[in-house]
Amino acid sequence: MKNRGDYMEYMGKILITIGIVLLILGAVILLGGKIGLGKLPGDIFVKKGNFTFFFPIVSSLIISLILTLILNLFKK
Repeated sequence: MKNRGDYMEYMGKILITIGIVLLILGAVILLGGKIGLGKLPGDIFVKKGNFTFFFPIVSSLIISLILTLILNLFKK
């Protein structure tokens, strides 16, 4: 980077990108329960007495795929 202005522009773009990703992630979390994320076949849910274990494998894969596609759109 040649001068401080270039650095500030670069940091601004990074902060905007992080903000957009957080906005999308927040929307996915809010709307996820309504569209079935967390209750998909393949999500592991075990409840025995006081012990509860939940690991949303399939939901995590779907969210990862969506975020990868979105980030690849911004990359181009």
